[in-house]
Amino acid sequence: MFGTGISLERSHRTATLADLPRIVEIYNATVPSRQVTADLEPVTVESRIQWFHAHRPDTRPLWVVEANDEILAWLSFSDFYGRPGYNRTAELSVYVDASARRTGLGTYLLSEAIRCAPCLNLDRLLAFVFGHNEPSLALFQKFGFQQWGFLPGVGLLDNIDRDLVILGFKIET
Repeated sequence: MFGTGISLERSHRTATLADLPRIVEIYNATVPSRQVTADLEPVTVESRIQWFHAHRPDTRPLWVVEANDEILAWLSFSDFYGRPGYNRTAELSVYVDASARRTGLGTYLLSEAIRCAPCLNLDRLLAFVFGHNEPSLALFQKFGFQQWGFLPGVGLLDNIDRDLVILGFKIET
């Protein structure tokens, strides 16, 4: 469909509930790789409705990028640890459809997240990435995210212990 070398228009919009099936489809496509998520089985749209509604455009947005009326990528800002003292910090998740990987969509979304963070009253961004997910680690490190934490072997995927790297970024104002 899109593949490497295809230039996609770079713009995003706030996700709507009608987008949730495609968001879940992109997410579920990563489950078998054991690279991106600790979910071992695909999730359902119904199971993600509460997660969807936890996103608020003014503080914790959920964005999608689409081309030709098809969502190709999404980024979410999520609460970190769920207590008010952490409101200035958000966890980022970036997912790109396999057909649009290596086209710069992840780079675009992450740059927009950093640019928009101050408007969302955020000055710290986090990413939780498996230690063996080198492409994601490289993406976040390209923007200056640094290792703020390391949890050895906390994930068990197909009987293999997996490390979790906590990457952090401080927004300079």
